[in-house]
Amino acid sequence: MFISTAYAQTAAPGGGADMFMSMLPLILIFVVFYFLLIRPQQRKMKEHKAMLDAVRRGDRVVTGGGIIGTITKVGPEDELTVEIAENVRVRVLRSTVNLVLSKGEPAKGEEAAAAAPEAPKTEGAAKSLGKMFGRK
Repeated sequence: MFISTAYAQTAAPGGGADMFMSMLPLILIFVVFYFLLIRPQQRKMKEHKAMLDAVRRGDRVVTGGGIIGTITKVGPEDELTVEIAENVRVRVLRSTVNLVLSKGEPAKGEEAAAAAPEAPKTEGAAKSLGKMFGRK
């Protein structure tokens, strides 16, 4: 009885390599999550913030509620005035803009961004799926 207890106590130390090998799968899972989920999400957030900072009067935008309108005024403290119908204007927060459909003409006093107008950044879902699968 005493011999088996002493034998069990001497076999326990020396598990440093075993501990590292048991932690290795957790470390690999974290690395995979970082490269597949965290990093692309951070890049997308950075692009969205840059888009919101570049929004100006005359841009056609889609808000978070799905309302499509044209920006008529960029107000103070992240406030935009969007015209959604003729003589119907709503005030929205800059952060609720999800997408800029097309860039408008620069307002008076603003620098002209480019000589050629930009193409709309969105396409129909069927068109983009067709492009993805090699159809025109």
